[in-house]
Amino acid sequence: PCADYLDNGNNKMAIQQADKLLKKHKDLHCAKVLKAIGLQRTGKQDEAYALAQEVAALEPTDDNSLQALTILYREMHRPELVTKLYEAAVKKVPNSEEYHSHLFMAYARVGEYKKMQQAGMALYKIVPKNPYYFWSVMSLIMQSISAQDENLSKTMFLPLAERMVEKMVKEDKIEAEAEVELYYMILERLEKYKEALDVVRGKLGEKLTSELQSRENKCMAMYKKLRRWPECNALSRRLLLRNSDDWQFYITYFDSVFQLIDESWTPPAEEEHSLEGEVHYSVEQAVEFVEERITEESKSSRPLRGPYLAKLELIRRLRHRGCNDEYKLGDPEELMFQYFKKFGDKPCCFTDLKVFVDLLPSSQYSKFIQQLLAVIPLSAAPDSEVALPGDIKALQQHLCVVQLSRLLGIYHAMDKKDKLMVVRELMVRYRHGLEFGKSCLKTELQFSDYYCLLAVHLLLDLWLEGEEAAVWQCLTLLEEGLAHSPSNAQFKLLLIRIYCRLGAFEPVAELYSSLDAKHIQHDTIGYLLTRYAESLGHYAAASQSCNFALRFFHSNQKDTSEYIIQAYKYGAFEKIPEFIAFRNRLNSSLHFAQVRTERMLLDLLLEANISTSLEESIKSMSLSPEEDDIPWKDLRDNRDLTVLFSWDPKDRDISEEHRKLSLEEETTWLRIRSLTLRLVSGLPALSHCSQPKNSEKTAENGVSSRIDTIRSLLQQLEAAVDSGKKFLEQKIQYPVLGPPPTRMAGFFSNGSCQCQTSLFYLVSDIYELDTNGLEDSAEIQERIGNSFKSLVERLTDLFNKCKGDLIEVRDGTLKTHPNLLENLVFFVETISIALWVSSYCDSVLRPFKSNLQKKKKKKKESSVAMPPVFTHFLDYVTELQTLTSNVIDHIKGLEIILTALKLEELSLKDTLLLQEEKKFTKTVQGKVQSSYHHSIQEIGELLKKRLDTIKKLKI
Repeated sequence: PCADYLDNGNNKMAIQQADKLLKKHKDLHCAKVLKAIGLQRTGKQDEAYALAQEVAALEPTDDNSLQALTILYREMHRPELVTKLYEAAVKKVPNSEEYHSHLFMAYARVGEYKKMQQAGMALYKIVPKNPYYFWSVMSLIMQSISAQDENLSKTMFLPLAERMVEKMVKEDKIEAEAEVELYYMILERLEKYKEALDVVRGKLGEKLTSELQSRENKCMAMYKKLRRWPECNALSRRLLLRNSDDWQFYITYFDSVFQLIDESWTPPAEEEHSLEGEVHYSVEQAVEFVEERITEESKSSRPLRGPYLAKLELIRRLRHRGCNDEYKLGDPEELMFQYFKKFGDKPCCFTDLKVFVDLLPSSQYSKFIQQLLAVIPLSAAPDSEVALPGDIKALQQHLCVVQLSRLLGIYHAMDKKDKLMVVRELMVRYRHGLEFGKSCLKTELQFSDYYCLLAVHLLLDLWLEGEEAAVWQCLTLLEEGLAHSPSNAQFKLLLIRIYCRLGAFEPVAELYSSLDAKHIQHDTIGYLLTRYAESLGHYAAASQSCNFALRFFHSNQKDTSEYIIQAYKYGAFEKIPEFIAFRNRLNSSLHFAQVRTERMLLDLLLEANISTSLEESIKSMSLSPEEDDIPWKDLRDNRDLTVLFSWDPKDRDISEEHRKLSLEEETTWLRIRSLTLRLVSGLPALSHCSQPKNSEKTAENGVSSRIDTIRSLLQQLEAAVDSGKKFLEQKIQYPVLGPPPTRMAGFFSNGSCQCQTSLFYLVSDIYELDTNGLEDSAEIQERIGNSFKSLVERLTDLFNKCKGDLIEVRDGTLKTHPNLLENLVFFVETISIALWVSSYCDSVLRPFKSNLQKKKKKKKESSVAMPPVFTHFLDYVTELQTLTSNVIDHIKGLEIILTALKLEELSLKDTLLLQEEKKFTKTVQGKVQSSYHHSIQEIGELLKKRLDTIKKLKI
């Protein structure tokens, strides 16, 4: 019953049941462990661990106790303890196949490859089954992959693995496909491509059956490595004869033909062309081959796209080599037109042709589009001036043309009036197209959704050209689209981006959660959420969005071990290195590092010196200024920057250059944030350790080293800030749907950066005062006094940059000022750092003051002069208090203005809005207003808590 309670999540009952059992049989191992699991799950980790160790020390060998302990250790994230458990069990029961294999898997969880190799061989000696032998071989390969020294892996681990497999081959003991795969993998890693080819083509290769064309693909890979182009060509030709729609083999076929032409290859006179049969080695043969495929296609029962696209691909390659005209392959424009006639009603038609549009001369664009439009059956309804499609096929064809028009830049060239006309037309088509989707389920997309998206893209162009009303229309149309097609991820993603650009985060959280991002998506699109949550003042949502991401990254560690174990069990050896690479890629993810850093800064911002002391907060995060856990050299940018559909021409779309620049910007900003966090984490340690300057202990206690750490981090911060400023001088503009810029520009321009850096310099001065004492430190005291003054000035400047209306109504249109909101958030953060530094000052000055008062009492003099630093500090704290109160009042004022904004009365001057759109516009504006209101409330609440901590700072 105890285990049942645990399974049902009733942990308290499980503990009671276990106690009852233990009263009767006090040495029942299994009951103790089940009780420990209950304790672990109710948050009593230490008791659970103590109980578990008590049982483990007895080295149990009964299956129940071992299984239960394994579960417990896994929940404790201590897989290394499982290995000790089974090492002991195997010693006591040396011939147990089960315990040996559990031991092997326990090593696999912690990545002990050498011990895995030994455990695999030990298993094979007890039970000579092939899989166990090959587990051991695979562990050798893993040692070679994880070895830092490549030489070692090529001279020791891999040759040893090769000899082990060869032994089995000679004894004719190879049974399964996985074993052949493993042999191939070893030879490939040893760069013995010729031998690998012989294995695949030989008798062993016959076992490769589980994947389609597995042998052919492996042969092709080896031919490419060996640069045996005749074989590449003949094999891809043969495979295309079998299936003329397999695109990858067209690519290999063309690659190899041109390689052979460049090498002036000719077939040998007497024997076969190549191992794989006949070879094509001239353009004439290639042209003829493609034409034959097209003729064949016309006889096939279903239309195939491959042959037609292959012809365009060949034209593109010939043009690239500057020799297209002498081969009569036809005019690309005509070929694309014919392709459209054949496949225009398929959604893939646009993406197929997108690749080849640069074959068209730009002077022909409009003519080409008109030509396509002419073949679509559209009929004008009596009450509408727009000719509409009569069925889904015609709708798909028309959509394809509209997408091509956008791609060819035809819409971009229009003026404002024409763009608005097109938007209207697209929306008429969108609403008309909804009729075809009446029977669609909630989870299906409407056929005409792209019309709505394209209309929004046009409005975004207008917005970027300075047309303020356009952005509200974007949101209106997207919300309308989403109402009809609630599962359309593109609508949601675009809404997220636009709301964030306007500074409204509240609607975003709901949209993102309705996307239902799974697993790896927390890394690829999580940036859409984490970039804006905190910077727009939604602290609670920011915590939550960081948690989503961190939960995924942390569970990745555990999950990947399970995948690897399954791969061993089922002999999917080639997947194991992939899983390891996947885990490493996630561990060095840029987004993971950003979320970790921002999450800790956020926690300090919300809790340090409010609900817990700064010192406790830092301790609970096990933060230390010396440690940097970000793999700077290996950072991987896993963001999916093309997740939003875009039909922009190449010159307006996101380029490789944008990606590089965005990564550089993100990394610089991460460096600044990470150094800020480490500097803050060094504060509590300073106040404990200061020693008077003439005491001998300083160097030994590592105290001086602590201030040295702080000073060295400060230099690094200065360097990072410099490179950030250099970066911003380039004034980079990313495409509107490209990567969002970081918060760095605001951080520099509003003065937060100067404030925060000077606060850390102040720490260094106060430390100096602490070690020198009050007597002969007039100069330092003056310096500190000046720092206090300039800090107050800087903070006041920062506050001035927060002033202004967050939302204003201009010519009947709303305009939001998200930068004011971002400045306020930076202000709160900077004030918090100022307070943490002040409480360090406080901890230094208090003991000085009490010493002075003692002296005063002894001398019974009334006029012991107070050193100036005390008055400086008191003035500074008073001014901080006044400033913070002013900001809180300002925020109250903003709240009143926001509440009073009567959005209903906005006569949106664009009378083009239809009645049904007006209700969506109201919704959208309401969401933005409510989101700003929410931000202001959260920022105000936090500042009030900070104000309370200032009041405690009077020495």
